[in-house]
Amino acid sequence: MRPRTAVALAAMTVLGAGAAAVVAGRYAADAALRPSLTRPLPHDPRLTVHAIEPGRITLTRTLAALRPGTYGLSGAASHAIVGPVIDEAPHPPDSVVRRLERITHGTLGAGSRVRLTPQVHIGNPHDALGLEHADVDIPGELGALPAWFLPGSRTTWVITVHGLGTTREHPMVVMPFLHRHRLPILDVAYRGDVGAPALADGIGHLGDAEWRDLDAAIRYAVRYGAERIILYGWSVGATMALRASTNSALRGRIDGLVLDSPVLHWPTTLRALAAARGVPAPLLPLAIRSVQGRTGLRDPGTGDADAIDPERLTVPTLLLHGPDDALAPFDLSRELAARRPDLVTLHTVPHAPHASMWNADPRGYEEALRRFLTPHM
Repeated sequence: MRPRTAVALAAMTVLGAGAAAVVAGRYAADAALRPSLTRPLPHDPRLTVHAIEPGRITLTRTLAALRPGTYGLSGAASHAIVGPVIDEAPHPPDSVVRRLERITHGTLGAGSRVRLTPQVHIGNPHDALGLEHADVDIPGELGALPAWFLPGSRTTWVITVHGLGTTREHPMVVMPFLHRHRLPILDVAYRGDVGAPALADGIGHLGDAEWRDLDAAIRYAVRYGAERIILYGWSVGATMALRASTNSALRGRIDGLVLDSPVLHWPTTLRALAAARGVPAPLLPLAIRSVQGRTGLRDPGTGDADAIDPERLTVPTLLLHGPDDALAPFDLSRELAARRPDLVTLHTVPHAPHASMWNADPRGYEEALRRFLTPHM
């Protein structure tokens, strides 16, 4: 082989490998961050329904099926609400019996494939909870953002924002509590959600771009009478709240933060999402690089501007998280609370997967919420 030909072939091989790496990284990033309610999360195994009887449902026995608390049960064309495990109910050793609160949509029967979800309610606040609301559109950076507004007599508004794997229906779990305390609620959808503008590049930015939609909701609330605002987010929604509290031009109106399972280190969350959605382990570093190139995100471990800086916190913050979160590391929340004990209150919830702190312990969660919100009402 002539030297010039050998050099050319070597160059083509290198270029081909580089192109393959780019394609592989893009595939892995899309698998992890392209919005989908049907793709599993790390804590999200499929379960089989074995039997249904009045007030009870029998499921495959797994660690997920044994979780304490109240959850949604989502199937291909069905939804139900299930309560705690009924230990005394007779059942085969490979199954578990939970309380069946009600079937809210479709039908369930033996053989149905379902998953537990922190999104307990579906529909809208009136149909699911009997709470009056208005459908509103918030002018956002990319277009109109659909939202629900629930009126209240106080001048402190609560703006709620959901996270990964859920929709704006998820915050309905705390709407009855907030409504009883006469707090106006603005529950907002953001880019990539059904009915909201599409993502500019097709993938989520884990709060780094989405926070601007939350900023639009803050402007809307102030325009329509909010004197003070509590930002209340789950998962990526909590990350959005953190960013808005330090970057919004109206941050002076923000009186407090409620952060449930915040994503504080996006590479860790990205790896967990990609692995749960079937991305081979060798492709995970390529996914990180692809996301960095497409979104401009940088590794917060380097101490750059993408890190959540505890020193930039300026308002009281209730942090609700637990050590069983496989998607957003609990240790980072514990560290944040330890570094800012003057502002951050950490409420730990054991045996709860990502963004499921209310589900695992509704009473304890709402008591922590009551204590935190009372001075802000």
